[in-house]
Amino acid sequence: MSAPAITEIDRTLAAIDPQRLLQTAQELVAIPSPTRSAGAVADKLAAILSADGFKVERPVADWPEAPAVVVRYESGRPGRRLQFDGHLDTVHLPFIPPRFEDGVLYGSGSSDMKGGIAAFVEALRTLAATHTLPGGGILLTAHDHHEGPWGDRRQLRALLRDGYVGDGVLIPEYLADRLPVAGRGSAIFDITITRPGVPIHEVLRPPGTPDVIAIGAELVRRLHAQNGPLSAITAPYVGSDSFFVGKFHAGEIFNQSPTECHISGARRWVTPGQREPVLAEFRALLDELAAETGTTITAEFDVPGDAFSISADEPLMVAFQAAHNIVTGAPLPLGNKPFVDDGSIIIGETGLPAITHGPAATGAHTLHEAVTLDELVRVARVYALTALHFCGQTV
Repeated sequence: MSAPAITEIDRTLAAIDPQRLLQTAQELVAIPSPTRSAGAVADKLAAILSADGFKVERPVADWPEAPAVVVRYESGRPGRRLQFDGHLDTVHLPFIPPRFEDGVLYGSGSSDMKGGIAAFVEALRTLAATHTLPGGGILLTAHDHHEGPWGDRRQLRALLRDGYVGDGVLIPEYLADRLPVAGRGSAIFDITITRPGVPIHEVLRPPGTPDVIAIGAELVRRLHAQNGPLSAITAPYVGSDSFFVGKFHAGEIFNQSPTECHISGARRWVTPGQREPVLAEFRALLDELAAETGTTITAEFDVPGDAFSISADEPLMVAFQAAHNIVTGAPLPLGNKPFVDDGSIIIGETGLPAITHGPAATGAHTLHEAVTLDELVRVARVYALTALHFCGQTV
């Protein structure tokens, strides 16, 4: 891979405008956008990009309440297309308006991930203004429906289905201390154990009435027992397969025999392509316990993404590390991605490389989101220089 000229790098870095970036971030943070209600902030982002001179597309992407935002910037020369992708929705917490003090931006979405979106908007502006992109182009996509459990990621999947995808993707989630080359798949489960009949006082139970609480406890025991053999299924950087139970609920008062027990948790796996086998094995375990106990056991699964791995020699990874080295003086260490994000979906459904890298922000999924302007500028620089290294190469 040939490196861009030093003059092109210098021109690109010099064109990034911290105050313009900050203003964009503040304008996005100022609009409440809980998941499934990101229409107004999507309109604002579209207006910002239009004012910058970009042609904006608004595909419905299976969510008419908040059409996605898409911009294509082409160099006019052959090369790869790098995609900047981000979600505009925030978790369902009380809205905190933007505030900038002592170099830090506060407010809902500042760290997750409106600040990151503002950074890649600034990178796009810079590339367009300097004409330093040696080939290919940039595809910018932003959407709703990311944060669970309120969203089901339908907009991203619709964008992928309809061809809104580049040759590599950068996603500005708040992960800055490593280059994630692997991640575990995740299935969030919600199990219901049901017995026949109605709730009844515990001393009046007919003989043989299934005890759904005891059966739930047995299920939890069996799930935790699975962690023994699952711990032997490992992969570099990400650890092992696992079960985790985080919620158990049954009954209304201390001496009532309930008819239902609810158990929720997560099943995670390290081997790509194992979603269906993992779920089939899980369902078989539930069916076995139901048959033993005379109960009905059902499960709902939300699968945010499959396990993945990316080669460190992948051209996007090489381009990113070159950019990070220029901006910070060092490449990032290789590591795992501890959460499942949109990059996991992109890799699983398209096979294309997707790198999660954003500002070293704090307070995600809390009322105390915060990110420094210096970090937003750093991300904008890394994204712009990654494009210089990646897009000039042929696919």
